[in-house]
Amino acid sequence: MTPRLLDVPLTADGMRLDHFLARRFADRTRSWLARGIDGGGVRDAAGRPLRKANPVRAGMVLHLFLPGIAPGTEAPPLPTILHEDDRIVVLDKPAGMLAHPAGTDFAWAAVSLARERWPGIDLVHRLDRDTSGVLVLARDIDTNRALKRIFHDGEAVKTYEALTRGEIGWDTAVLDGPIGPASGIIRIQMAVRPDGQSARTDVRVIGRRPGCTHVALRLHTGRTHQIRVHLDHAGFPLLGDRMYGVPPEVFLRTLDIGVDETVVIAAGAPRQALHARRVS
Repeated sequence: MTPRLLDVPLTADGMRLDHFLARRFADRTRSWLARGIDGGGVRDAAGRPLRKANPVRAGMVLHLFLPGIAPGTEAPPLPTILHEDDRIVVLDKPAGMLAHPAGTDFAWAAVSLARERWPGIDLVHRLDRDTSGVLVLARDIDTNRALKRIFHDGEAVKTYEALTRGEIGWDTAVLDGPIGPASGIIRIQMAVRPDGQSARTDVRVIGRRPGCTHVALRLHTGRTHQIRVHLDHAGFPLLGDRMYGVPPEVFLRTLDIGVDETVVIAAGAPRQALHARRVS
């Protein structure tokens, strides 16, 4: 079994191993975790089995061999490398791959695959699972901090391409509605609302076909689901979006049984048609 690598954060420094894992994997019982540790399912970087009472240290990398938490399949190929130097790596993330692991169940993610080749590398920003394209990672802490500040301050130019549902009548537009949590039943959904955070997306039409429009987009801010929210608010949701521009039942059905024919018909495509084209 391939281990799952888990970094110990500064906030957990000195904590007992079993207590740290119980906090990190809160949906697993303490007894289940204890059995896994006792069975040699948690090891240090040298491959030595750890005990429940062993203290963990900040920066320590735990190797987890616990079923469900560790990988159940072989690793997919590392995404195509667009750029590599001593400080920065840029990958072409495929649609369907997580940028970073989410939740407690294991799923292969771009940053996990990158760490197999460049230990210590970390994400500078993230892309949604369905979004393909340019993903920037930093190979050292100082570079990561500097680049994150650039992204946070809006100094990075991020351009995307997308297909929208419906034929847009205008050629260019500035979508600048403030974005905040939506009031519907989907907890993670966002919306344009007067009390939201400022946001700006520049849109330029590249081409039109019956029923859809090919657009280029530039983000000036980085709000959650910004492109999806702004296009939906403008009346032209992303083709394939299962949360915006469709009834909430479509998203809930996806959570329940996955992307089936009913979901694809409602959304217009098997996944959202959004690609991160360039970062500069």
